[in-house]
Amino acid sequence: MSAAFDADALARLFVEARAHRAKLDALPHGARPANADEAYLAQEATLRALRADIGGWKVGAKSADGPIQGAPLPADGVHASGARLSREAFGKAGLELEVAFRLGRRFEPGSGPYRDEEVLAAIESVHAAIEVVASRFAAWPDVEKPWQLADLQNHGALIVGEGVPYDAAFPFVSPAMTFTFDGAALFQGDPANPAGDPRRLLAWTVNHSVSRGLAVERGTVLTAGTYTGLAFPAAPGTAVGRIEGLPAVELHFA
Repeated sequence: MSAAFDADALARLFVEARAHRAKLDALPHGARPANADEAYLAQEATLRALRADIGGWKVGAKSADGPIQGAPLPADGVHASGARLSREAFGKAGLELEVAFRLGRRFEPGSGPYRDEEVLAAIESVHAAIEVVASRFAAWPDVEKPWQLADLQNHGALIVGEGVPYDAAFPFVSPAMTFTFDGAALFQGDPANPAGDPRRLLAWTVNHSVSRGLAVERGTVLTAGTYTGLAFPAAPGTAVGRIEGLPAVELHFA
């Protein structure tokens, strides 16, 4: 960790940008995370500065055996299906269709580490989810990777559909799905999660959280990466994600 890095200073910039719907052109010396460790410190400082409870986590990997990264999500940014959100509140914003997992037990700070089997046994329900991907940086996506990770991994909002009980036989690697915006398809081709089976991300998320002194509360939602890439709607409208075997999820982007 660089001695000069000030996570709280960066958090204040993020909070101010959120409050004023502003974008950051650059970061001052001392508020530039240089690696994942510093980015995670900034995430936690941002949640503290927002005085926000953790309502969920987003987690992902670029390949089926690649390194995993994640971010805690403010509870007030996790919405039920049918939510109506302002596009202008995010600036440039993309949409992703994901599978999310709701946990049915609490994991205590400082506990663990937990095995995959222990975390999978804690899944209460599985959901289709739409993530609004947005940044506090004007140059996004051309922004340093640790800066994006510090910015809650480019998180805007998460919309979660109704759930169904966890079934290990569900085709998590490549479920059949459609993702539309005012009826027009938002992606072409076969859906695929870059991480492969997203369930491999869940134990990492729980262990990352508790190892940093953060409880994972019962009811926390873990959303585990896009199957549809990132789509940028050009106008207001309604996004609908349908994943076979799960209730649909809907976002009104006003």
